[in-house]
Amino acid sequence: MERLAIYDMDKTITAKPTWTRFLLHVARARAPWRLALLPIAGLGGVAYLLRRMDRAALKRLSHRLMLGRALPPAELAAVAEAFAELEMREGVLRGAQDQIAADRAAGYRLVMATASHRYYAEAIGRRLGFDDVIATNAKRDGRGHILSDLEGENCYGPVKLHMIENWLAAAGLNRADCHVRAYSDHVSDAPLLAWADEAFAVNAHGPLARLAAVRGWPLLHWRG
Repeated sequence: MERLAIYDMDKTITAKPTWTRFLLHVARARAPWRLALLPIAGLGGVAYLLRRMDRAALKRLSHRLMLGRALPPAELAAVAEAFAELEMREGVLRGAQDQIAADRAAGYRLVMATASHRYYAEAIGRRLGFDDVIATNAKRDGRGHILSDLEGENCYGPVKLHMIENWLAAAGLNRADCHVRAYSDHVSDAPLLAWADEAFAVNAHGPLARLAAVRGWPLLHWRG
């Protein structure tokens, strides 16, 4: 029996969402003048709240504004590694680190499944000892430069579960032969939590806390 522990990242492992902070980190490091474009990104956020733009489109827009049209992979890797170091020092919750260590000691294969972009989520996952990372992927141009457009879908909500199922198949794993634990803070991961053998609502916001009470999912609090 393969034992899998699947973790969301933002506000489950980390205290705060990482995407905007990553964009600001890169803009400050590479091109501080791009910070003047923040109000435009803010308008994109308003459009998302008004349902005039989906998450994937908002991600493309903010990437384009803060990171530029195309980045050489080595350059993006350098800023991603620096951001991961900062996140490990200041952003990762101690309770998350303790649970990750406990699952590893119990023989679980550690899998991060996050809507965040792979180009920095992998750097964080590697430092935390994750075996696999399932994340949103960015397109590349003919030279391998990383673009603002997405390769495939945004790893969020039902799409996240679909990507996990694709990963299982690619890894040669049969769901029936796996015992799965899943950890998330957000109700958008309800499909994943319902699919898991053990589901944990971590640092849950109101909608997930209410759903967890109905489903009997334990509430975990990794803050403080």
